[in-house]
Amino acid sequence: MTPEEVFLKLVHGVADRDFAVLPELYAEQTDVRHPMNPYGDHPLLSRDALREHFGGVGPQVAEVVHFQPDNIRVHQTIDPEVIVAEFEYAGTVVATGEPFRVPGIFVLRVRDGLIVESRDYIDHLAMIRARGQVDQLVAHLTEPAGAPAAS
Repeated sequence: MTPEEVFLKLVHGVADRDFAVLPELYAEQTDVRHPMNPYGDHPLLSRDALREHFGGVGPQVAEVVHFQPDNIRVHQTIDPEVIVAEFEYAGTVVATGEPFRVPGIFVLRVRDGLIVESRDYIDHLAMIRARGQVDQLVAHLTEPAGAPAAS
């Protein structure tokens, strides 16, 4: 698969809640980062780490919001392994029917049809608002440094 085809499978797979298949889009050893995540950028460095990530976060998101990728623009670079993809997740909040949009940019390096590196710049705050989790984020941000995380 080309980098663009892999990207499209990724964003449509997230929207379609195909969480078991998503890790297979990544190489066994990879480097996925979310530099804009207000909870901190915790690198995902293996397919197993991504399996855990999608298995934990995915269902939590699916319970409260439904969305599809929209306004997709894929930019080729001089490196044939690397693309820059702009898009939005457009959806609705399940409980209220309220619409929302979450813009994002992914910078992907795809080798032999698998993601070996990704920088995912998502508007995490828009998704947190859509999921009704602003209070949890505020509590996290106001915890004293070194305090145990709330469960």
